[in-house]
Amino acid sequence: MNQALPLPDASAPVVPLAHLDDLWFQVAGTLCNLTCRHCFISCSPHNHNFGFLGLEEVRRRLDESAALGVKEYYFTGGEPFLNPAMVDILKLTLRYGPATVLTNGTVFKTEWVDDLRRAEAASIYSLEFRVSIDGFSPETNDPVRGEGTFARAMRGVGQLVEHGFLPIVTVTRTRDDEDDGRLFHHFVAVLKSYRYHCPRIKILPTLRIGAEVERQRGYLPGERVTHEMMNGFDTGQLICNHSRIVTDRGVFVCPILIDSADARLGDSLVDSTKSFALGHQACYTCYQYGSLCSNPSAQPHDA
Repeated sequence: MNQALPLPDASAPVVPLAHLDDLWFQVAGTLCNLTCRHCFISCSPHNHNFGFLGLEEVRRRLDESAALGVKEYYFTGGEPFLNPAMVDILKLTLRYGPATVLTNGTVFKTEWVDDLRRAEAASIYSLEFRVSIDGFSPETNDPVRGEGTFARAMRGVGQLVEHGFLPIVTVTRTRDDEDDGRLFHHFVAVLKSYRYHCPRIKILPTLRIGAEVERQRGYLPGERVTHEMMNGFDTGQLICNHSRIVTDRGVFVCPILIDSADARLGDSLVDSTKSFALGHQACYTCYQYGSLCSNPSAQPHDA
């Protein structure tokens, strides 16, 4: 059972949805083959708090999204490739726009990657993979993500690279004293040693909710977004300004807050276009770092 989030601040600044550019799918719910000690929604092999999305549900939401001008699609979990429809879901999505799947990279099958390589080649849109690896060695990664996960994830990166994909390796900064430059350069060296010659790396801050509260700490009382902080701030840096996420329980404001009842905005995408107050302490991390969830870019490619 996930730990309850602190109550939101009812007086927090409000962010309108400027335009629904990105649509997320909690396609594997909260089911994962790993139990990472910092997971902000405490995914695990035993967490069924949210369920899978089927192919027809995704198709319905894609059709709904087209009328609203959505430009890009993201798939998360849990581990998306535990969903038996995942390959078909990505192939379908490539008819609508660029797709990105967030994965731990440990459960790929060669035939899946083959199939997806062919699907991307036949589409005018790009397919991106973001692979989570939180340490540049077994000694730094496995205490957080589980025994043997570094080797398995690196094998998954290798499978993607061999098929012509350029995965984005996402690295959560799991120590407060960690230096981003050091992390980046260590990962570049390691990935190149695995024949990923032009590695793409995205370093992320820790979200201090879910399992992270027990591993290290939760948010401090003063770590909240205030009205004063919003003066002159570019709200386009916040995912709630341009994104929503579909789950099997309805549409929520963002992937980070699906465990919070007030973040559920309705049953349809149209219902979810309302404004949202930045009353959760996790909003503070988005404010600090911006663009937590998005890729740098995902453009159509030549077929």
